[in-house]
Amino acid sequence: MAAKGKGYGKVILFGEHFVVYGLPAIASAISNHTLAIVEPGSKGLEFIDERPSVEGYKETKKQEIQRELDAITKVMSIDVAKTPLKITLTGNLKAASGIGASAALATSIARALSNHFDLKFNDAQINEVAFEAEKAGSGTPSGIDNTVSTFGGMISFEKNMKGGKNEIEHLKLKVPLRIVLASTGISQETKKVVDDVRKAKEKNPAKFEKIFKDYGHLYEEALDALAKGDLKKTGKFMSHNQKLLEEIGLSCPEIEELVETAVRHGALGAKLTGTGRGGLVMCLVDSEASQDKVFNAIRKKGFEAEKTELGARAKQ
Repeated sequence: MAAKGKGYGKVILFGEHFVVYGLPAIASAISNHTLAIVEPGSKGLEFIDERPSVEGYKETKKQEIQRELDAITKVMSIDVAKTPLKITLTGNLKAASGIGASAALATSIARALSNHFDLKFNDAQINEVAFEAEKAGSGTPSGIDNTVSTFGGMISFEKNMKGGKNEIEHLKLKVPLRIVLASTGISQETKKVVDDVRKAKEKNPAKFEKIFKDYGHLYEEALDALAKGDLKKTGKFMSHNQKLLEEIGLSCPEIEELVETAVRHGALGAKLTGTGRGGLVMCLVDSEASQDKVFNAIRKKGFEAEKTELGARAKQ
């Protein structure tokens, strides 16, 4: 009998890349998920990836995915030579850079394997497995993607730079956040982009120190705006965050075209979410009508987009 497990997609409202260096970030699960199905196999590990994805994503991420699979089976002490497995990935989360697809992969597979072998892993243990997979896949992740994918909802997240427990606070929203997710159609390998940012920081520490300080103030203001349900200010701070990400080399012409299009057609703010240099742009709107308007404008430009809400609660 097949065992199943879910992992939810995510967006980062504030703080991608900054969170790697110990600064706090705000992230949220979305309702779209990856579903892993584990069945007995015939030889070793047979992996079938049937997730919807942007063009080129699976090829770009091929080595990263393999590293994740190897890490998951190792951490969970599963010997596929002795117990062959077939793992199939499906679901309605479209795999793209910036949506937490690799974390959703890791979380869903860890849950499905726990169910298959009756390991009875709780969410904290699933999160640990997913984090080890993310480390193997992308090098030095903050842990924010796997945490949101595992626990769901919206969180404030701060990485413990000394290796201890990360600081996580679950946030309550006064109003639901409607967004439009727009795809640049470009996939990037997270590890390479993270490494490039680290090299740039080493070359120009003074520049990055100023940007980090600016972001620290921005985070506090954004947290307050979310707590008060002030969508207008939240959107303004998202656009400010985008400018800081541009300063550290994470934008591209497609991202900037999407941001400009969204704001011109009524979005309260827009920014890249996730890896950057492609991937996705998140556009905050204040109504269903505005969501439709931004969605249609982006589609008219030839980009793929979808409408969703933030704060999905993860379920196994």
